[in-house]
Amino acid sequence: MCSIVGLQGNVKADDIVKMLKTSKNRGPDSSGLFLDKIYTDIDLDEFEDDGTYPIAFGHNLLSIYDLNDRVSEPQPVSNENLTMVFNGEIYNFKTITNLLSKVGVQKEILSDAEALLYLIDCYNKGDLVKAIQMAIRLADGDYAFAVWDGENLALVRDPLGVKPLFYAQNDDLKGFASSKQSLKEVGFDEIETLKPEHILFNWEDIAPAQAIYEKVFEGDVSKIDKMLKLSVSKRIDGLTELGVIFSGGLDSSYLALLLKEITENVPLKVTLYAVGAEGSKDVEAAIYASKFLNLDLKICEVTEDMVREALPEVVKAIGDDNLMKVGVGLTTYFATKMVAEDGLKVAFSGQGADELFGGYKRYLQSFVDGTLNYDLRVDMSNMYHVNLERDDACSMLNGVELRLPFLDKNLVELVLNIPDNKKIVSMHDDMRKSILRKIAFEEGLDYEIAYRPKKAAQYGTGIDKILRKKIIKDTDISQYL
Repeated sequence: MCSIVGLQGNVKADDIVKMLKTSKNRGPDSSGLFLDKIYTDIDLDEFEDDGTYPIAFGHNLLSIYDLNDRVSEPQPVSNENLTMVFNGEIYNFKTITNLLSKVGVQKEILSDAEALLYLIDCYNKGDLVKAIQMAIRLADGDYAFAVWDGENLALVRDPLGVKPLFYAQNDDLKGFASSKQSLKEVGFDEIETLKPEHILFNWEDIAPAQAIYEKVFEGDVSKIDKMLKLSVSKRIDGLTELGVIFSGGLDSSYLALLLKEITENVPLKVTLYAVGAEGSKDVEAAIYASKFLNLDLKICEVTEDMVREALPEVVKAIGDDNLMKVGVGLTTYFATKMVAEDGLKVAFSGQGADELFGGYKRYLQSFVDGTLNYDLRVDMSNMYHVNLERDDACSMLNGVELRLPFLDKNLVELVLNIPDNKKIVSMHDDMRKSILRKIAFEEGLDYEIAYRPKKAAQYGTGIDKILRKKIIKDTDISQYL
């Protein structure tokens, strides 16, 4: 996870630096610029350039990999044809680098950004959009990036919108960034979100021929477990330690169980992180589940004072004062703060399981109406701006990258096409997510964990109660927007 920014028009170098400073929390390890040339490992406080440029990129790096065959490399990256800034992960990095080697790319490629840059370049025969479309068909990952060929600019976002990308235009400039705050910093007011799987080419939106949540085929229930294990496995490649945002419920406990199983013979340390007020249901469940799983658990006991202190930063980051969003955002913020304090940069989250498997109570009515799978598709198509951008903003306040195994492209395509009566078995199915609960129980979770009723994070942690009964009585949280 990193921060990317860019401007096109009559660009002052100082404005790009301002944008990077505003989003430095997203990438504390290194900063770089593309102006008339590339500058890497710069000190943002000391960099001086009073020139103007037709286009400029900036990048803040969150360094995760430091391996012999893969590193988190300072950006921007370029070759003789293209320049790129990239935020995200390419999970089939080794497959792509092997392919590039076979087609004659001589350079040793060590980073995800370079792998994607050279892959696009290989396909580029004068049509940058087509080259990008070909490349991202091969690239398995969560990403947002900008690429410039000297004449054309393309902005690209991953199929489910796991990584954020915003853009804006005014009379003088056009700009993009990983955070809205970066765009606001240089005077943009009307900020738009690039939709998942879309390409913004020279500031014109190009939609995919068929979005991931529109694909229809016969889903095979027997493949769900294997595909989830594969999703988890590729998201831990190259890591030595990671955290799990943990509530003791079905989704986070199943991820933790799979991590424990997959890493049995791999040197990867897994730590669970739970958040909750004193006596909260999530903390009680997390303690029980961590003991069952025999994994280390760290708990953040949330108090009114902690919520008051964190509120301004969290509300500003998510750009919304809706209490439900703020409550979930605070949960993510406190959990990833613990993760960061332990020196970790990656955490797993169970986000997406409810939209995939029908976890929310409202889906019972969808089942009764015969619209469950349609409604799940609609929610999946909208969760990028409902949930994902909120969670990303709050985790990146602490410089922690969230990885979401339930939102693997192939898994999502499969599960959206599983018959709805496998997800909710009847109008009286108050547990919901039936197939996931069954798989998790058969895989090894005990009954109490696998069949723990769904409780939203803001309620299970007790944070919603603190907000409603103590804080909003004397505080207008809209002031923090």
